[in-house]
Amino acid sequence: MTRENIRTPDGGTIELFSTGAELASAGSGVVAVPASMVTAADYTRFAQKLSASLGRPVHTFNRRGRGASSPQPEDYTLDVDIRDLDVVMKHTSSTDVFGHSFGGAVALHAARTLPVERLAVYDPAVSVNHSVTADWTTEYERATAAGDDDRALAVLLRGLETGSALSRMPLSMLTLANKLAAGTPIGKQMRELMQTGVREIKAIIAADMPAEPFLELPLETLIIVGEKSPAYFGVACAQIHDVLSGSSYTILPGMGHDGVNKAPDKLITELSEFFAG
Repeated sequence: MTRENIRTPDGGTIELFSTGAELASAGSGVVAVPASMVTAADYTRFAQKLSASLGRPVHTFNRRGRGASSPQPEDYTLDVDIRDLDVVMKHTSSTDVFGHSFGGAVALHAARTLPVERLAVYDPAVSVNHSVTADWTTEYERATAAGDDDRALAVLLRGLETGSALSRMPLSMLTLANKLAAGTPIGKQMRELMQTGVREIKAIIAADMPAEPFLELPLETLIIVGEKSPAYFGVACAQIHDVLSGSSYTILPGMGHDGVNKAPDKLITELSEFFAG
């Protein structure tokens, strides 16, 4: 894996990681857009397995507010990540894109205007006809204003519903669990990314639209939903699939929202066959 910092037209920095860079002569790579509350490092195994299966490079990057990338602006919108994805695609000469969760929402909106040839998403956190709501943000902001980061994080995790059994715990128990985990690497990472995560969920809701504009997506679009993932991912995906006649829709058996980070062979096979054309 190689690492480099690339500059953006607005003077920002994107931290880029390329797996299988030595395979560049075999064809352009696949750019993977990460989810909220995680960093590019959480996709290392996924990138390694997909690159090996495809025989092509896989590029991941730290979106703003993570690693060595520039901070996320206070007035953040999806356009920030769409412009950064454009920079990464041009820098790596890549036309294939994969997006996970929030990264899937970025990819779906971006592919309406960027030169994406093949697009695959897993549990994209895109809002179609108000499929994503976040009434919990008011309670989150009350907790942060009171300096109670443990409770704020608990509200966030319950609201996103992506933590499986963890996110279904009573709020008091989840708050205590966060307090106990505060000194662990995952606990520290979640605290560091809390504010970016809330900005991102608000940006998703602000970008809500009907399904019809997604007709501008590439003809070759693969939509994957984890069988055990929260239901709201499937609601939006089904609406997009209904209007996009050339799309493929797959439910990955036995997998939840973290299926990408676990990189099971069945997901890698599905994606490598798709990106191989």
